Amino acid sequence: MNCQKKTEISVYRLCLIGMAVVMNVAGAQLALTLRLPIYLDSVGTVLAGAMLGPIYGMLPSLLGGIVLGMTIDIYSLYFSPAGMLVGLMSGLVWKMHLTEKRRMWLAALLVTIPGTFVSSAICAVVFGGITSSGSMVLVQLLARTPLGMTASIFLVQIATEYADRLISIFFVAVLLRTLPYDLKCRWKGERGNGHSGKTL
Repeated sequence: MNCQKKTEISVYRLCLIGMAVVMNVAGAQLALTLRLPIYLDSVGTVLAGAMLGPIYGMLPSLLGGIVLGMTIDIYSLYFSPAGMLVGLMSGLVWKMHLTEKRRMWLAALLVTIPGTFVSSAICAVVFGGITSSGSMVLVQLLARTPLGMTASIFLVQIATEYADRLISIFFVAVLLRTLPYDLKCRWKGERGNGHSGKTL
């Protein structure tokens, strides 16, 4: 049997969003501390988008950006719109069933491109190419070439963000395959009546 709607179990959705925020903050802190060229701040966002859909998928990046921006990394607050687009697109690609192994590269590309345009514009216009990310070292190196600052930002962002989103989507896809069916139903605000053999 499939999950049946049971909208009163909304507390599970709230818990999932809270957990997604923590995952984003922890991943961002790890990448910032180790000066990694990827960001690790979208795993929770992708998870929320996959489980709860595009609208709920935007919340973890918004809330995480506020938390980080008010505490340890002001840049995160400015880049939260790009993260919200990641959540939106994650929900859409999961609805389109593009996260199977052979099409995961396409899912990562669709999730990456809208957010990359926004984050590149923010990086170039607001910060002049200087942020706390480890990838900014690559930007500064390429900016000395004929590419210039704006093109360098976009090229570095598209490469690093694609790798980051692909890792996040792969991790979430594996996680969802291992989670109990009833737990996934509860997270989705639904009630499970036995396992149908289908995955959410």
